[in-house]
Amino acid sequence: MIEVEVRGDVEHALRILKKKLQLDGMKKEMKRREFYEKPSAKRRRKTAESHRKQRKLMFRKERD
Repeated sequence: MIEVEVRGDVEHALRILKKKLQLDGMKKEMKRREFYEKPSAKRRRKTAESHRKQRKLMFRKERD
């Protein structure tokens, strides 16, 4: 659960909340669930995400 304490400036608290949602991945998830995603598009997205993760890991291993 994400909580932000408001101590006067609501705008500042809102910015902090948005940042926490972005870091947690909730913002991306909410945007993704806004519209229906066809199963074929979901498969394509998932495979692209896995390829991206593997490339990232390979790049990190090469640097070390």
